[in-house]
Amino acid sequence: MKAVAYKVPGSIDRPDALVDITLETPEAEGRDLLVKVSAVSVNPVDVKLRMGRSPEGSEWRVLGFDAAGVVEAVGPDVQDFKPGDAVYYAGSIARPGTNSEYHLVDERIVGRKPASLSDAEAAALPLTAITAWEMLFDRLDVNRPTAQGGNTILVIGGAGGVGSITIQLLRALTDLTVIASASRPETQDWVRDCGAHHVVDHRQPLAPQVEALGLGAPGFVFSTTQTDLHYAEVVELIAPQGRFGLIDDPEELDAMPLKIKAVSLHWEMMFTRSLFGTPDMAEQGKLLNKVASLVDAGRIRSTATEVAGKIDAATLRAVHARIESGTARGKIVLEGF
Repeated sequence: MKAVAYKVPGSIDRPDALVDITLETPEAEGRDLLVKVSAVSVNPVDVKLRMGRSPEGSEWRVLGFDAAGVVEAVGPDVQDFKPGDAVYYAGSIARPGTNSEYHLVDERIVGRKPASLSDAEAAALPLTAITAWEMLFDRLDVNRPTAQGGNTILVIGGAGGVGSITIQLLRALTDLTVIASASRPETQDWVRDCGAHHVVDHRQPLAPQVEALGLGAPGFVFSTTQTDLHYAEVVELIAPQGRFGLIDDPEELDAMPLKIKAVSLHWEMMFTRSLFGTPDMAEQGKLLNKVASLVDAGRIRSTATEVAGKIDAATLRAVHARIESGTARGKIVLEGF
């Protein structure tokens, strides 16, 4: 089968940063589905792994997590899927990725593809939707108001893949007032289109902008990117007894400044359930089915903004470079081999 992989981590400007290869088609065992991949999207985690992590236990590392496709075969212990089912999912960080013609994935983290979306549109959603859902409803518990500011949330980095779906889920499933940050006219328009009530510029000091809105201090803050640049302002602007969540990787994060306001700190890592095989691992499949229902009901939409081309090394190298630039809006998708 065709696949795209790398041997040596490093910068994307090298010809061997990502290359086209041929691998043996794997076989489904246990609760695995063998999926014929139709479309994938690219996430910041792909870039981070390619830049800094060598292949483990194999000559090559195949990247890719988001995928939409059709079940080709099932393992003997599979309960909920059959060959021919259209699915979408974000795979495990501990297994080979979705940038391949066929891919193995545990059925418990797989959802049924939204019927109203194309494969490319569906492939944009799983990783970011799981990340946003788990942060909002499992970590920050936004349906349980904070004592002060419990009706307002600030989403830092609202125009990216996670921010885009976070805003939509908030509007569809909560009554919270959503403040989102974006820095360019086109990204500010994008977050408004996703449903943000108010937009602030994260290239300018955030605290005075939030204060000027006249809403009071937000009880919830979700930082999707560049937390190290905004952390001091988050501490300043968040309400006492608020809840702060993040998903990126600041080099250092000193939790002590949060103590004076009794602010709780929440990390989200959507790979945790599959990586550790937690007892609630199947919640991700259920979550994706709920997202599909919201999409098909017209309450949220795909965050795909561009189909960049076929799933091959040259296209993936170009998309990785776009992701590294920090200027991507929504999700970039690749379709077909």
